[in-house]
Amino acid sequence: MPKKIKLSQRVTRQHAGKRLDQVAAELFPDYSRARLQQWIKQGELTVDTKTFKPSTRLAGGERLRIEATMTPSGEVLPQDISLDVLFEDDHLLVLNKPAGLVVHPAAGNPDGTLQNALLNHAPELDILPRSGIVHRLDKDTSGVMVIARSLKAHTSLVKQLQTRSMSRIYEAVVKGVTSVAGTINAPIGRNPRERKKMAVVSGGKPATSHYTLKQHLPGSSHLEVSLESGRTHQIRVHMTHIGHPIVGDPVYGRGRVKQKALLAEAAAALNDFPRQALQARTLKLIHPDGGHHCEFHAPLARDIRVLIDILDCLCSS
Repeated sequence: MPKKIKLSQRVTRQHAGKRLDQVAAELFPDYSRARLQQWIKQGELTVDTKTFKPSTRLAGGERLRIEATMTPSGEVLPQDISLDVLFEDDHLLVLNKPAGLVVHPAAGNPDGTLQNALLNHAPELDILPRSGIVHRLDKDTSGVMVIARSLKAHTSLVKQLQTRSMSRIYEAVVKGVTSVAGTINAPIGRNPRERKKMAVVSGGKPATSHYTLKQHLPGSSHLEVSLESGRTHQIRVHMTHIGHPIVGDPVYGRGRVKQKALLAEAAAALNDFPRQALQARTLKLIHPDGGHHCEFHAPLARDIRVLIDILDCLCSS
């Protein structure tokens, strides 16, 4: 159903000389500047009942009014796909995404995605950009994700991602024996030879990953990884860059583990793992309505847990 928004705010003297869209963003902080600019251009955000350009300078004392209607996009259809809900309220929906689930429709995946499932679970999400999806996990990465359930939450979560006040902690099993801890500070961009892949490249976007060792395993290491940035495939690219690609990664995995000194069972467990052994374990954010700090955890996916248990048993045998 369409959602009608009616709001009004008085422009203060402190706002005198500022652009209309800038003042609107300060007076209506629950909405993004891009959306407010759209409402201004459509005549749904007025100044003393008159329409102006977003760049118009205000004198102070004017009355800004929003009378807008948000209608469902209808671009993505709901589908009955089960969701593992970790937390839910009027503003947030926190999920444990399984491996194998694509986040939103794209070429090669027109439906059967998380976005289709979200619209079935909460149809009102259709009025939000990308049905409230503000960040993503790769298809074969499992773990915790947050979805915005309101425009206020969407604006807040996007800002938290931009300012890095939202943080995520991952667990991964990587090939080889790593150091106890380390920091990878290497820019990431498109691979110049394979445009569908990312790589560490000069001139790429700054990217920093920190890892700590949880456990050494036969031919591998169980790590905890945290990010200072959120580049595409960042952990996968960074771990490959230092010679420790994630077990099971079909894109950056650098071939099979050679048996050598490993037991055949360990080599088989590592080589046969069907997807990248990477899980978004913890998500920390500020609640967009209450302003309090929230922390959400997704239990380690069963297939990764089984892999670690098998390797651990072989290590101690």
